[in-house]
Amino acid sequence: MIIYRSLSTVSLLLVLIAAGCSDPSKDVHRTTGAEPQQVDGNASAAGTEYVIRAGSTIGFVGSKVTGSHTGGFTNFAGVIRVAEGRIVGNPEIKIALASTWSDNEQLTRHLKSADFFDVEKHPVATFTITGVTGTGASQTVTGNLDLHGVTRSISFPARIEVADDTVAVAAEFAINRKDFNINYPGRPDDLIRDNVVIKLDLRATPGPARPEDQLPQP
Repeated sequence: MIIYRSLSTVSLLLVLIAAGCSDPSKDVHRTTGAEPQQVDGNASAAGTEYVIRAGSTIGFVGSKVTGSHTGGFTNFAGVIRVAEGRIVGNPEIKIALASTWSDNEQLTRHLKSADFFDVEKHPVATFTITGVTGTGASQTVTGNLDLHGVTRSISFPARIEVADDTVAVAAEFAINRKDFNINYPGRPDDLIRDNVVIKLDLRATPGPARPEDQLPQP
């Protein structure tokens, strides 16, 4: 009986360890950073303007050998333009990296340091849409992500719904942090994985931007 219980305990621990080691990015689309695409400066003037509203969310899940952490950004802003029911031009979303949060206060401070986002040198990340393809609710978004002083083109699947009063964008995908020269390895016995899951849930509506819809002034 004692041996049986010991074996059961070991089995349970092995299951828990295996669960803690799982990679959150394995079940989502993994982007591959490519050379930035050209942006048409004149295209942004077309279409109806929808402002991304406070209440939208941009989150992330990062992982290491022993487990994972969730986080996100509380302050970001952008304008989406729509013509004939589709996103057009080169809309931009800007993220204030000082608004980074995570499920661990010490980790939040570390993410803002030079090991990761280096907020003092690179206070804002920008995603500029260069194209949206596909039809219906499932489409593919391509754009230039400027993060940590590096700009790479990425593409990811998204659910996009366009109505007269709302544009909704939802997506879940992974980026490789090393594509953006974020190379901090973690501890030798607890290495950080390269792929980070990004979760978008954006709501944009017509009308002027309110203070809460804008980035803070420097």
